[in-house]
Amino acid sequence: MLAIPSRHRSLALLALVVLSQALLLAVQIKRERQVRLIRVWTVAMITPIQRAGAWAIDHVEGGWRNYIGLRHASRENQELRAELDRLKLRNSQLESRAAEADRLATVLGFREAHANVPMLAARVIGSSADPASRAIYISRGESDGVRKNMGVITPEGVVGKILEVYPQSAQVLLLNDREGGVGALLAGSRAQSPVGGTGEPLLAMKYVSNDQSVAVGDTVLTSGQDRIFPKDLPVGTVVEVKPGNPFKLIRIKPAAHLDRLEEVLVLLTQQELEPKQEIDHSAAAKAPPHSSGTPR
Repeated sequence: MLAIPSRHRSLALLALVVLSQALLLAVQIKRERQVRLIRVWTVAMITPIQRAGAWAIDHVEGGWRNYIGLRHASRENQELRAELDRLKLRNSQLESRAAEADRLATVLGFREAHANVPMLAARVIGSSADPASRAIYISRGESDGVRKNMGVITPEGVVGKILEVYPQSAQVLLLNDREGGVGALLAGSRAQSPVGGTGEPLLAMKYVSNDQSVAVGDTVLTSGQDRIFPKDLPVGTVVEVKPGNPFKLIRIKPAAHLDRLEEVLVLLTQQELEPKQEIDHSAAAKAPPHSSGTPR
């Protein structure tokens, strides 16, 4: 055990005596409002510690609350995003159903407007796997009375003809296929000339002489000479005319939307359709469907 020098012991004893006297005086002396000096000193020493502790506790509690809040916010954000995705999907489904209802109203309205002409409404259920072929499959077949070479149309215009028939379905060769075509005429001059497919979106009108007057915007109708379609159904509109050798080069935009067919009508006869009438689609939508006129 180390020995403490006597002078150091005297200084320590003196310091202890002075400190004791100061504490006694602090206990005895009172300041304003009867507050003892010892209490003032104690508060002065403890206050910084209390402030530091309170600051640390506040920051820890704040950080924990923020952490918990961020976790809750993150979870709520994920739930909101999932709900938004569900709403977007639902909205897309509702828009699709509304568009389908409009299309069906148009088809059924057209069917009602030409009730005297035997025709079948059908859904498009597939397309050809061959990229070079322009063909679709429909939901009507031999059991429904569909036969080869029957005409297929939409309310907008000519689509094509039945190429192959199966018990419950049929294949339709579209007008814009290289092997597709229709007997046609120019609505203005009534000059007849066949229209054929090119394998591209536009059709070609063939064998029109260079001295024949043809202008962009002219309407092209069926002529009835192909023994597939009745007369005066819309085929398309002339969009390009060029002189050629020996015949004009005429391009036609199809009247029917051949690139987005979903419902079509199969003509069971060559009976001519009456001129197109204004159709009340809302009434058509409410009207009870005919057994032969509803797509399936």
